[in-house]
Amino acid sequence: MTPKEVLEKWIDAFNRADVDAIAELYADDATNHQVANLPVTGREAIKKMFAGEFAAAEMICIPENIFQDGEWAILEWKDPNGLRGCGFFHVQHDKIVFQRGYWDKLSFLKLHNLPIS
Repeated sequence: MTPKEVLEKWIDAFNRADVDAIAELYADDATNHQVANLPVTGREAIKKMFAGEFAAAEMICIPENIFQDGEWAILEWKDPNGLRGCGFFHVQHDKIVFQRGYWDKLSFLKLHNLPIS
């Protein structure tokens, strides 16, 4: 699969809140760094992170732009509430080995009536 195809599978699994399908897209030792939070390393830890996030809030990713550059897929997204962000996915051998995401954590917490921490 190309990095773009892996990203498209990730978006589909994310929008179904399917943590098992999401986790399967990551390498065993992958790192997911949402810059508003500390990096999370390891497939199982990433799966746990997503499970917690989906339990706390309904999240939908509406892709606005998807680009590919070599081993990287780049996503510009929005959600139905107007939150916007972007993500960078480094893909090797059909698995995400590194992901970095940029979004406004304060806006996310306020939109979902979550405690500001």
